[in-house]
Amino acid sequence: MKIGIIGLGYVGLPLAVAFAEEGVDVVAVDIDPRKLEAIAAGESYIEDVAPERLAAASPRLEPTDRYSRVAQADAVVICVPTPLSGNREPDLSPLMDSARGLAEVLQRGQLVVLESTTYPGTTRERLVPALELSGLTAGRDFHVAFSPERVDPGRTDYTLRNTPKVVGGLTEACADRAEELYRVVCDEIVRVSSPEAAELSKLLENIFRSVNIALVNELAMLTDRMDIDVWEVVDAAATKPYGFMRFDPGPGMGGHCLPVDPFYLAWRAREFDMVTEFIELAGKINQQMPYHCVAKVERALNDHRKPIRGTRIALIGVSYKAGVGDVRESPALKMIGLLSERGAELSYHDPHVPELDDLGLRSVPLDEVLERAELAIILTAHPGVDHDAVLERVPAVVDLRGVSRRARTAGGVVRL
Repeated sequence: MKIGIIGLGYVGLPLAVAFAEEGVDVVAVDIDPRKLEAIAAGESYIEDVAPERLAAASPRLEPTDRYSRVAQADAVVICVPTPLSGNREPDLSPLMDSARGLAEVLQRGQLVVLESTTYPGTTRERLVPALELSGLTAGRDFHVAFSPERVDPGRTDYTLRNTPKVVGGLTEACADRAEELYRVVCDEIVRVSSPEAAELSKLLENIFRSVNIALVNELAMLTDRMDIDVWEVVDAAATKPYGFMRFDPGPGMGGHCLPVDPFYLAWRAREFDMVTEFIELAGKINQQMPYHCVAKVERALNDHRKPIRGTRIALIGVSYKAGVGDVRESPALKMIGLLSERGAELSYHDPHVPELDDLGLRSVPLDEVLERAELAIILTAHPGVDHDAVLERVPAVVDLRGVSRRARTAGGVVRL
């Protein structure tokens, strides 16, 4: 078997390596020459793919920017980004560029699977017509399916192998081919009736999380006014063995999926004359959290008779999630902008994010960043970072992740 994978980011590269480890030859396509060079050199740029895994898989990986190389593949999986536009509407340009490139080399009998998260109807209404510019007919001359990625960066207990894989084919034959493909790397396949059902299942998974995070974030804003510790409340509620699922508050949501997916469905719903008020409200609440957190910083400094302007503030962790270096949609970036506008002197420490080029900042060693800090903000609680040192050495700490609850000392700490 030979497959092509288009898009070598957090979804595509782990998928390519997984297939290569099972003895499948993989044509790995991307337009970023840095990624192609790294793969050719066996250098991983994704935390979930250890360098030794990539090096071992390299003999079966062919990194290239040429779509012509997938012409002989049995199947092609599209894993390109599906971001939002500046108006927070779906931006399918990376997907459509890939579809047009693939259409030029598409062969009879091939399987094309879309994994990129998107709104219901994308596969049938946008991808299929673009592929049919090849002169071939989907469902007759070639197969098409949608199978949403379920990557949780940094997670080791649930991997591609043991996470059930949802598949929805354009036809039953298309679904059969997609199931056959994924059984190589996945233990359990969950078939649904259509690409639309598969597309919506992915959005539901992430909107469920978005809504519940918004709920606990709104509670955090309320408990702040009521002078109740939201972490104590969440800890207590989480002791119930049924009917409750724990979600923790934080400075907002980050990553590619959670801040984006609700807007995909809300946008699509408007085409059916429906406003998804509940979903949009959750997005609005989560987008407001950085502002709430900056207000807590202002109050913490006020208690020390300091303004934000000119105060040396250390940010501890800037990626969107503990244990990874992904800063896409990270609430830390919004907070950096808000604090900078108020005149704060900012520095940060993050072992996973060496630099923030667009903001002109570089990660500083922990000892150094703490030495000069007048206030520290714990934005992302990376494992391995000495948060006790943060609490002990900085006069004022705003803890947005609740790590101070288990610390040896928590004097002068303001929690979310």
